[in-house]
Amino acid sequence: MRVRMKKNTLYFILLCFIGAACFAQENPPANENTVQITPSAPASPTAPATVQPTPAAPTAPATVQNTPPVQTAPAAPSVPRTPAAQSTQNVQSAQRQRPDALKLYSAGRYSEAITVCEQEIAEKPGNVESYVVLCWSLVRNRQYSEAEYWALQGRQISRYDQRLVEVLGEAKYFLGQNREALALFQEYVSLVGEKGGRLGEAYYFMGEIYIRLARYNHADIAFSQAVRTQSLYDYWWTRLGYAREMAGSYALALTAYEKALELNAGEADALRGRDRVRARL
Repeated sequence: MRVRMKKNTLYFILLCFIGAACFAQENPPANENTVQITPSAPASPTAPATVQPTPAAPTAPATVQNTPPVQTAPAAPSVPRTPAAQSTQNVQSAQRQRPDALKLYSAGRYSEAITVCEQEIAEKPGNVESYVVLCWSLVRNRQYSEAEYWALQGRQISRYDQRLVEVLGEAKYFLGQNREALALFQEYVSLVGEKGGRLGEAYYFMGEIYIRLARYNHADIAFSQAVRTQSLYDYWWTRLGYAREMAGSYALALTAYEKALELNAGEADALRGRDRVRARL
């Protein structure tokens, strides 16, 4: 029994030795100086581990002093004004400093208003307002030929400007161009209807023209319209009385003269006219 066990033990040891020897042949021990790395994926060939450093590409000599220094962009200078821009600025500055022509006209400073308007027209030839105030000022300053000229110039810009039509009629009236003036006043009345700013003046001048033409009944109608529009002008009532007196309507003439004297007791023409028609009644 013991002999058998010994044999079995020896047999088992022998088998173990043989198995160990076979395993050693199939899996030799790894060299401790060798490290095996299993790449996860094939990599592109790389340069050998002992790669000498590649000499840097030759660069230009460092002659910094010969290289133009980098200059920062200078601050943008103020844009030089062109002649047109400078002219525009001068015009705007002059306009700011210039008095208002209409205010000068309203204050009776006609010569100054004329100067301002002429400057405005030189700068803006299409400004109709300047022509209007200029013509008004010229008429009040008794410069009728100039007023006629500028009114005609203004009407080339605005043919049917009511104010230019009326003031041109005034200029022609004072120049003795009766029929042309009359046609212009009639045109003005037709343009403005009952809302013209100078409707009363237009009717008044029409009445004066009719007296010049010895058409007294027409003058009566024109003056009647004038005082209906503006009833506080004593002289207009006086002229209405005169038109009626010349037309032979003495009672109506007396009424007009007396109305004028109510507004102005010292109106000399009305006093003389009243005395004349009273003598005829």
